[in-house]
Amino acid sequence: MTYIKPTKKAVLSIRDIVKRFPTADHRYLTACNHVSLELHQGESLAIVGESGCGKSTLVKVIMRLHDATAGSVLYDGQDIIRFTGEEKRQNYRHMQMVFQDPAQAFNPKMKIRDIVCEPLYNFALLSKAEAENRAKELLHMVELPADFADRYAANMSGGQRQRIAIARALALNPDILICDEATSALDVSVQKKIIDLLLRIQQQTSLSIIFICHDLALVYQMCHRAAVMYLGNIVEVLPAGYLKEAKHPYTQALLRSIFPLRAKGECEVATLQGEIPSPLDLPQGCPFQERCSFCMAICRETVPELRLIGREHMVACHLLDVSEKEVKTEEIE
Repeated sequence: MTYIKPTKKAVLSIRDIVKRFPTADHRYLTACNHVSLELHQGESLAIVGESGCGKSTLVKVIMRLHDATAGSVLYDGQDIIRFTGEEKRQNYRHMQMVFQDPAQAFNPKMKIRDIVCEPLYNFALLSKAEAENRAKELLHMVELPADFADRYAANMSGGQRQRIAIARALALNPDILICDEATSALDVSVQKKIIDLLLRIQQQTSLSIIFICHDLALVYQMCHRAAVMYLGNIVEVLPAGYLKEAKHPYTQALLRSIFPLRAKGECEVATLQGEIPSPLDLPQGCPFQERCSFCMAICRETVPELRLIGREHMVACHLLDVSEKEVKTEEIE
């Protein structure tokens, strides 16, 4: 696949986002725990991790589908978390989202023409008389026939519905597109077509994409950077093309769990052992300590800080501190 090279300009800055949900027994479930990330212009940023790690909650906080407990999200120098009313509505012309199941995101009584043009109607950017031509343009952009405008979503395949969702999301020419596992329910062949489509559109428009995904092989192929989440925490950020150089034990475990394209018996798939701690009762220290075979005393006492260890490579792990001390000791000797 061909990439557009992103700029270093941060189009979106996520700073110290915390999201806690109250429970019936007066406790709090921590879904996002002081998450900080940057999305650059023209970049595809993947957020990966096991189910329940907080990926989808984070992007829903960005889109204000959930209100943040603490932290800020900066777009164009302004904290969009603080926006309310019309200011909030106008801001989200610049950010759109594609959901995992488009069938649940569409009104089944609306024709495709009205589905893809609905954002334009909402902002009074299109009249009903202009809808026919604009719908055809949007369908052409996602490589669907113009006569699909008169169909209903129920009469279309999963891949076709996902293309419609992308067309609707891009109708307002947003700067940022968030895809929440937008390809996970699709066949592999259809998935590739959707990814190729997104990359082509990105090359043409310098669109910035946040891509929520479980498939590390797909992330390696299509994304510029990958942020790895575990139990609501970012534990590693690195260029997606260098995933094999991951340093955090959790990221390494995710890579070992991928099924290789080899004959049976030639390669073992190592599953990650242990249970994920409850987000209602986060452990003191490193969130990964209960499942890490390298756990040390400091891991049970202190939360490791996410720090830069190489070009665009950040890791939150005490093992790196130990390795640095060993290197310095050897140099002195």
